[in-house]
Amino acid sequence: MTQGYNVLVVDDDKEIREGITIYLKNEGMNVFQAKDGIEALERLNEEDIHLMLLDVMMPRLDGIQTTLKIREARNIPIIFLSAKSEEADKVLGLQVGGDDYVTKPFNPLELIARVKSQLRRYVNLGTYEQKKQLINLNGITLDLDAKEVKAYGEPVKLTPIEYRIIELLMTNAGRVFSIAEIYERVWNEPSFQSSENTVAVHIRKIREKIEIDPSNPRHLKVVWGIGYKMER
Repeated sequence: MTQGYNVLVVDDDKEIREGITIYLKNEGMNVFQAKDGIEALERLNEEDIHLMLLDVMMPRLDGIQTTLKIREARNIPIIFLSAKSEEADKVLGLQVGGDDYVTKPFNPLELIARVKSQLRRYVNLGTYEQKKQLINLNGITLDLDAKEVKAYGEPVKLTPIEYRIIELLMTNAGRVFSIAEIYERVWNEPSFQSSENTVAVHIRKIREKIEIDPSNPRHLKVVWGIGYKMER
């Protein structure tokens, strides 16, 4: 069954995107579109994508460079779409992290069969469950298995306390935690009068490590009079 899975179709040709979208939707899949690699990366940060159909030759950011960026943090299946049929191009696509390669013009039924095959492998072999251990919020990535955080693809060095704070906030993105609740959950002891300053100091240090502009945070937000949250 492929119903309910989210597929991202990336191609600079609108007619190709629309044509593929029709076939995928007929199979019960949810389809998102992007016209180049930069837009594709934005969609990945906004949606829970399970598989990507990715054109190789595109303006701004091509399929090869896009795949290299995706593989820094994600393991979703990627099927390349390309007008090139040379073996060297296929090998390059697979070497950088692609899972399959379809040459244009393609048979829509064959393409759908390949999509279904990759989704089955993704789910049945456990990759999908592993992927759930990776949380990406607008460029900030939390790997729950490795206990690691990356900001825009770069590893972030956190103290154990800082990691536990960001883990709490990222695994509950959008939820506001009071300062007392953060302290009690992270330090595993009742909060006290100076808890607010203690939490605030650690929040400031985390912002310095993950925010482009710590004085104007985009990710770790304060909700005045209540506490802190990570933006979805």
